Amino acid sequence: MDAGTRSADTLVAASGVRVTRSGRDLIRDVDLTVRPGEHWALLGPNGAGKSTLLAVLGATGHPSAGTVDLLGRRLGRVDVRELRERIGHVDPRHRVLSPLTVLETVLTGVTGTTDLMLRWTPTAEQAAAAEQHVADVGLTARRDARWPVLSQGERGRALIARALIAEPRLLLLDEPATGLDVAAREHLLETVDALRHRHPALGSVMVTHHLEDLPASTTHAMLLRDGAVVAQGTADEVITSSAISHAFDFPLAIVRAEGRWAARRAS
Repeated sequence: MDAGTRSADTLVAASGVRVTRSGRDLIRDVDLTVRPGEHWALLGPNGAGKSTLLAVLGATGHPSAGTVDLLGRRLGRVDVRELRERIGHVDPRHRVLSPLTVLETVLTGVTGTTDLMLRWTPTAEQAAAAEQHVADVGLTARRDARWPVLSQGERGRALIARALIAEPRLLLLDEPATGLDVAAREHLLETVDALRHRHPALGSVMVTHHLEDLPASTTHAMLLRDGAVVAQGTADEVITSSAISHAFDFPLAIVRAEGRWAARRAS
């Protein structure tokens, strides 16, 4: 099979990936396969390489060595703009420069811009889709509220709707619970769980520092330490006391209740 058109049944196929900057390996020898319906967590301490790997998976960063196939296309042999249109990216640091409403923010996902394009008008289908995605993340009552007055949790849910309006096959979530209080975090994670159930063919990768920020729908996990993979596989196999303690170089006891994980210092 030609490397430029790998199986579309695999959303991510990364092999031997290394990213080097200023003579230092930020990640090395990373292998990762993500299939439809799989929801991966990238875990590890600060500086482990999580954000570097996520940038490669979003086609905004390129490997120094190794191969990366995204949505069946090989990085380096395809127009990355085309790939980015089919990959949803949720980043709580997303900048909205104009005081857009929730609905307008979601519509910018159609054009892939940070603001509404001049002289651009959504089609009836696009407008209806935006309304539906706003409803799906529980923001119908706030559809006309403007960005500056939204809470951090409302912004996070709006950005998820913005990412999904382009109907991506792969969704990347970069610490989506950053800055949220406990109630807003729980609302956000319930939203993520519901969306994953609503879109069974969607695959996703989430970066987080905290196990408490993982949705119950997480299926797989990868642990990184100093740029190298120390464990990967199903969530139950990887998110264990021994593996997490090794990755963070600290004695931790991991418990799972009602599908959610929590960590505390091991006694």
